[in-house]
Order: sequence, then structure tokens, then C-alpha cells
Amino acid sequence: MLFVMTEEQIRQLQVEGYLILTGVIDAAWLEALRTATARQLDLEGENAGAEFRKEENAQRLANLVDKGQVFQQVICHSELLEAAGAVLGPDFKLGSLNYRAAEPLSNSSQPLHCDMGLLPDAKGNAVFNSIWLLDHFTPENGATRFVPGSHVSGKLPQQALRDPWAAHPEERLALGAAGDVILMNAHLWHGGTANRTAAPRRSLHAFFVRGDQPQQQYQKRLLRPETQASLSEELRRILALDDERNDALSLQSSGRSGFLR
Repeated sequence: MLFVMTEEQIRQLQVEGYLILTGVIDAAWLEALRTATARQLDLEGENAGAEFRKEENAQRLANLVDKGQVFQQVICHSELLEAAGAVLGPDFKLGSLNYRAAEPLSNSSQPLHCDMGLLPDAKGNAVFNSIWLLDHFTPENGATRFVPGSHVSGKLPQQALRDPWAAHPEERLALGAAGDVILMNAHLWHGGTANRTAAPRRSLHAFFVRGDQPQQQYQKRLLRPETQASLSEELRRILALDDERNDALSLQSSGRSGFLR
């Protein structure tokens, strides 16, 4: 069934910069995603996440579109695409699809930041992110903190704050249950917090950019030919595989990654 955002959901994304959707991932899909990520971590071993970056105190996987249909289902989900369009407008594409798990009992917190270090410009918003919860996000296990409304501040947190690592008086935690999805205008000041529990905190990140921005991970270069040949027209469009403009942008990009939690 096609998802249609309510006026209140659109208002929250526009005014506060975030929205939490409950129960998007059903029990069977959740188990399949958990199984697939665990298997991929075993397969890749110490090279896991190398297409993007490795991170101390965290497990990472990157280039997930290339690693199974169970991941491809994420980026063509109707609710996700509608929300991305509400933030970025009709011209958008996938920037990256990654996995990240904050390791147990680790000091893996982040400063407040905007993804790719970008501010909105004359064309509007340029970045949108979504966090797909494979575990509950709690105050103890590294849930993302954010400052509501900061996406319209016109400043990056490192420009406006004395210490972007410090707690912000207006910050909140994005809390939810496994299966929920956090949608975010990625100009919002946000950052991961430390996992103080004995279990990893697992999530997927489906990150989108406006059409005139380079992809965070250049999909055409990363995806194997057999994967590209198997994709639907919709997925090819979302991945910008036939977009010459994207080819030029991504090849010229110096790899602005920013933080993605």
C-alpha cells in the first residue's frame, strides 16, 4: 500500500527536522536483516566496511545494495522515498546504504554535526538520512542525539558552538524499538552517543542527496555488473545508475563523507 504522509508528519519534518515511524520493519524482515548483516560481517572479516571507512569501537558494512535483495528493499520502501522527497524535493538519489553497530561498553560518541558538512542553500535542502533500527535505541546504548529545529539555523555546529561534543541544552534522544525508522533532515545537528550496555546497538543508514550533489558512495562504480543487471528500473533510478550528471558529480567529488551515525 502506498504511504501518504499526513500534514502533521510533513510539518514535523519541516519544522523540527525529524520524524520517527514505528513498526516499519516487520518481524520476518527484521530477522532477515539481522541474519544478513551478521553473515556479511563474517564474510568480510577485518575488511568489513572498507568501501567506505572502518571505525574504532564500531562494526561497519558499506555498499549494501550490492549485498542482497533484503537490503535493496530498504531503499525502495515507499515511506522512505516519500519522506526523502518531502525534504529534498523530487530530484534525489541514494547517497549510500551502510550498516553500523556501536560496540558494547565503548566510548563511540560523536560531536554534533550536519551530514557531509552541508548547509541548505538557495535550492533548499541537500541531504536526508534515515536510521533503520535493528535493535531498540535507548538512553544507554548509543541512541542518536539531535537538536530540534537546528536544520534551519544557517550554521554548522562547529561554527555556532564552543564545544560540539558537549551536551546541548535543547538536545533530545531519538529513541525507538527495533523495527522503527528515524527520518531526518540531515542538516539537523545530530550525533551518536556512547553505548554503555553489554550488547551492540545495530542499525542501517539509508542516506539520500539532492540530485545535484555527489553520492557519498558512487554506486555505479561499487555495484558489481551482475547486481546492476538484476535491478528494476525503479532501483536504477534511485541509484542514479543511468544519470550522466551523477557520473560527473561523483567522479569529481573528493569524497565528502561527514559523519553518518
